[in-house]
Amino acid sequence: MKILIFGGTTEGRELAAWCEKSGIAADVSVTTGYGARLLGQGELINVFTGRLDCGEMQTLINAGSYAAVVDATHPYASEATANIKEACAATGTRYLRLSRESCEVKGTAVGSAEALTELLNSTDKVIFSTLGSKELPMLAKVRDKQRVWLRVLPAEGIAEKCAEYGFDPLHVIACKPPYTLSDNKRHLMRSGAGVLVTKESGSTGGYPEKTAAAEELGIEIITLTRPADEGYTFGQITEIIGEMI
Repeated sequence: MKILIFGGTTEGRELAAWCEKSGIAADVSVTTGYGARLLGQGELINVFTGRLDCGEMQTLINAGSYAAVVDATHPYASEATANIKEACAATGTRYLRLSRESCEVKGTAVGSAEALTELLNSTDKVIFSTLGSKELPMLAKVRDKQRVWLRVLPAEGIAEKCAEYGFDPLHVIACKPPYTLSDNKRHLMRSGAGVLVTKESGSTGGYPEKTAAAEELGIEIITLTRPADEGYTFGQITEIIGEMI
């Protein structure tokens, strides 16, 4: 039996490690080389790197004859999740969603990119964004981009990409997680931010440390809430896979 994991997240890496330990062969699809390096290789684990569209996902699933596909993508990767679901439906493959445990939302909660942009344009405060590089098009709509600071993963060409959207390269902090409470406080103070903009990325994504840092510094928090997500916990997923074996 072999399963396919769409990962790039901590949960995806943990599931791949569990499969290796349990003697279950698994292919893992990640979008970036950074994600692949974090994952590593195992005797039973094979890693594919590169962003796939729905058709390419179908081709991969058909070629692998997988017993199940586990969607362990980021909670905010709604497009990827939709494509994985469609590919599984088209190939008649069992789809399992591995959901990340959520945290209590801090500060002002907004449910859409449009609402977030409107809110940010209603203030003149310096903005510190931990939304990631995927949200650059949305943040580019913010009035006076000189007041925006970005914390992003250190991918190749990321500074140039931020500059293309009109952001000051000197206002880009490119570093790898995890970020401690002290790390977050240091980054917030460096930027002189009056507003922290973040996603509710759960404990795994460092949400408590980010918001605690902002609260200690008296900085306003705006949280972009998660899309609707129904799935299974890590323990439930491993139990289902175990039963399939």
